[in-house]
Amino acid sequence: MQDIWGGKRYNSLNYFLRNKFGEKVFKISLDAGFSCPNRDGTISTGGCIFCSARGSGDFAGNRKFSISSQFKDIKAMMNKKWAKGKYIAYFQAYTNTYAPVEVLKKLYEEALGEENVVGIAIATRPDCLNDEVISLLEEINKKTYVWVELGLQTSKDATAKIINRGYNLETFEKAIFKLRSKGIDVVIHTIFGLPKENEEDMLNTIRYVSNLDIQGIKFHLLHLMKDTPLVKLYERGDLKFLTMDNYVDLIAQSIAMLPRNVVIHRLTGDAPRDLLIEPMWSLKKWEVLNTIDSYLEKENLYQGLYHSTNSL
Repeated sequence: MQDIWGGKRYNSLNYFLRNKFGEKVFKISLDAGFSCPNRDGTISTGGCIFCSARGSGDFAGNRKFSISSQFKDIKAMMNKKWAKGKYIAYFQAYTNTYAPVEVLKKLYEEALGEENVVGIAIATRPDCLNDEVISLLEEINKKTYVWVELGLQTSKDATAKIINRGYNLETFEKAIFKLRSKGIDVVIHTIFGLPKENEEDMLNTIRYVSNLDIQGIKFHLLHLMKDTPLVKLYERGDLKFLTMDNYVDLIAQSIAMLPRNVVIHRLTGDAPRDLLIEPMWSLKKWEVLNTIDSYLEKENLYQGLYHSTNSL
């Protein structure tokens, strides 16, 4: 199966982008200065209980600077390690469709105007995709490559309430339908290790998404970070963290359950070292990734193995 994805047992983002654009493609993570309806009182003021003060954009650019300035600064840092490549402008921090459409258009076009940008990625909420926004994304998608990221995290309603997600599965599914009806790729986020969830709950989320019309997925491990509402659960003793072995096994099973055409954008997330409380093993990112590869090889697992519509 490795021959399908350039030596990997899954359809990685690196492999997908190299095939699509013919060379290495890098993401430039940007903070456009948006807010979130789950923070400003429209839905809630607390936000999702795991979300950091920077709206999950801890490694994005500095919102004090323009999109072009952020882009050039991050690109210059990347060029020290990789001499050349193409770029995806990644609007990462907070909710990146939560503004008037004319504001969105200006910011997106500013990013797309940078040299060697071949696409745009937009992280947002499924309840922040009105018809005007969808039309704008459709317009951009006709000119360049677009994917939209939606944070599902879990398919379990009880967990969604605990984490203060703020929308139901019907809203999530409607957003996917609206985006796909315009030919826009959808990437969804899941988190393993959420409060009160067991391993079967986590795998049920993957069973759920494996039957949706999505084009990509990001796997995350729950990170407990300082100054997040999640800390209160931790202090009450209501959080049980996955071990690295637990996580590797769950990821391997999930990979086998996904359709082969779904692009795996990441197998584990990052948290700033100075903010992370638990699990500390997650800081060893390359060790985690290498262990996943080894586990897949050892158990002869590969993407699509357990997905019913796949055939060799």
